[in-house]
Amino acid sequence: VISEIGRTKHAAKALPSEDLVTFGQLMYKSHDSLRDDYEVSCSELNELVSYAKEVEGVLGSRMTGGGFGGCTVTLVRSSAVEKLKAHITSKYSKTPSFYLATPSQGSHIVELGV
Repeated sequence: VISEIGRTKHAAKALPSEDLVTFGQLMYKSHDSLRDDYEVSCSELNELVSYAKEVEGVLGSRMTGGGFGGCTVTLVRSSAVEKLKAHITSKYSKTPSFYLATPSQGSHIVELGV
């Protein structure tokens, strides 16, 4: 838990400065910890993270959700998205689904002026 707290603090500093390389490396370290320290990953998730790591333009990847067969979240440059999808589709033993998302501000208060 302590190591993940440290990674979270480091990630919170990397994002405002747009240091996506550092942020991506922290994602990989987080996955490794979830896999090795907490044993909440599974072979399928480990394969997906490993395959993502093989693609140029992928900055980081990790399991998300409760583990044991959920899904991964991968930080990938927009220019490499199709390459990543093709690579995983060709290597993964099952038919993967992909959900593309663009980073946004997230939850915040919006003043309506009404």
